[in-house]
Amino acid sequence: MILKKLSILNYKNIGEAQLELSPKMNCFIGSNGMGKTNVLDAVYYLSFCKSASNPIDSQVIRHDQPFCMIEGEYDEDVVSVGMKRGQKKHFKRNKKEYKRLSEHIGLIPLVVVSPADSLLIEGGSEERRKLMDMVIAQYDRSYIDALSRYNNALQQRNILLKMEDPAPDPLVLQLWEEQMAEAGETLYEKRRSFVDELIPLFQEYYQHISGGQERVGLTYVSHCQRGPLLEVIQRDRHKDLAVGYSLHGVHRDDLEFTLDGHLMKREGSQGQNKTFVIALKLAQFDFLKRTGSKTTPLLLLDDIFDKLDAQRVEQIVRLVSSDNFGQIFITDTNRDHLDQILSTTALDYRIFHVKDGKVDS
Repeated sequence: MILKKLSILNYKNIGEAQLELSPKMNCFIGSNGMGKTNVLDAVYYLSFCKSASNPIDSQVIRHDQPFCMIEGEYDEDVVSVGMKRGQKKHFKRNKKEYKRLSEHIGLIPLVVVSPADSLLIEGGSEERRKLMDMVIAQYDRSYIDALSRYNNALQQRNILLKMEDPAPDPLVLQLWEEQMAEAGETLYEKRRSFVDELIPLFQEYYQHISGGQERVGLTYVSHCQRGPLLEVIQRDRHKDLAVGYSLHGVHRDDLEFTLDGHLMKREGSQGQNKTFVIALKLAQFDFLKRTGSKTTPLLLLDDIFDKLDAQRVEQIVRLVSSDNFGQIFITDTNRDHLDQILSTTALDYRIFHVKDGKVDS
């Protein structure tokens, strides 16, 4: 998948930008807070119908402006989104508006590596579930439907669990529990299959970047591993009634990260943590490339070289410069990193300078 042209109007701090893009390497240079990440976020929006950093659409419209618009011209499609304050956004493909935004997910596969990925290690299990959901949804549309059914059943059950007078009807509780279990088992199997395939790819990338200095692990943890999910949910229903929400289910799934057999969260240095998440995201890229439509995803690398030693930077540079990767978008405050990348490849590239929301080539 190649993004040929990108138009941005009033998106975050970007006033107006009309960009002719390289089919291989697009480098955005500028100081922190100038808008580099916002350009990449606009590219992300065209893939996922939302911002990577802010789920509230009205807050991505530039201050003091009534609307914003993003348009991307790809190989065969033109994708656009426009939104006005207080109104529904309009997301279109080739000028035809989508009835359901979920129909668009997966059309333009994309992987982003950013400083926010530190939450995969330092944050709670929700961040790690989002990682699984975002990847699987890009190649399996049925996953989105199962996730929607599960979340709806979970929400309805939690409403009942909060009832005190009168107490919730056990038969109605059972109805939602059965729907949770049915959709949850589907989600579990798809997540398990994904993680099983991801692990060897991830470990290979980590070994490559680190020079084989450490041994890393990735383990999927789910309540479904305790037995049939319906039984697991109903077994402790009395505890759920006491606390007023569902303690068991795939909404509690997690990924356990380890370094040399110990939890990454406790043992990893800043450089090791960053290497871990970069390897994880590059493995995600490789997985998506091999799966589904076999379309090469876009790769967004936002300020990834900070806190990495020279050896690891060199290995990452070699990886992303290889023929395995397609179109790449890179941001950095340090021109030296980008020069190092560009000096190792004869591939096409473009350099953009970003300052105060203005993008110049």
